[in-house]
Amino acid sequence: MRVRPARRGDAGAVCALWNAVIRDTMITFTTAEKTEAALAGLIAERAGAFLVAETGGRVGGFASFGAFRAGPGYARTAEHTIMLAPEMRRLGMGRALMEALEQRARRAGIHVLVGAISSENAGGIAFHRALGFAQVGVMPQVGRKGGRWLDLVLMQKILPVSREDGADRVHGAG
Repeated sequence: MRVRPARRGDAGAVCALWNAVIRDTMITFTTAEKTEAALAGLIAERAGAFLVAETGGRVGGFASFGAFRAGPGYARTAEHTIMLAPEMRRLGMGRALMEALEQRARRAGIHVLVGAISSENAGGIAFHRALGFAQVGVMPQVGRKGGRWLDLVLMQKILPVSREDGADRVHGAG
């Protein structure tokens, strides 16, 4: 398995993976499927902050981070997304993606990573907890899909930032 920055050519594989989650699960609240063009644009927009994991030349998962909220006060907080093909779960791919993503986030000066996880995704909540994320809130009934109201679980991880990773920038020291 290899984790690497996503390329424009990965948009089709990422699209197929993401759309299966949209269609077949309650893991995401969206019902609008992604297009290859939109994902190619997102990959370009998040250059360096959009990773894929491949095994045997096939993309089996991806992770990305982007702005948590608008405004300069939130500049050091990012929300992330991680998705794996069902057959790639419990093989270490998710952990490898998140470790690489956290490293890139630290280098970008990100202090906090936020995960917004469907309460229906018990595996995703347990996965984040195992990686050191803390549950910081639940927003009841903020999503609707499949004729049901769904809760959103908010989890966060404060990233350790070393001097090499930009601690002076993040904390204003120096």
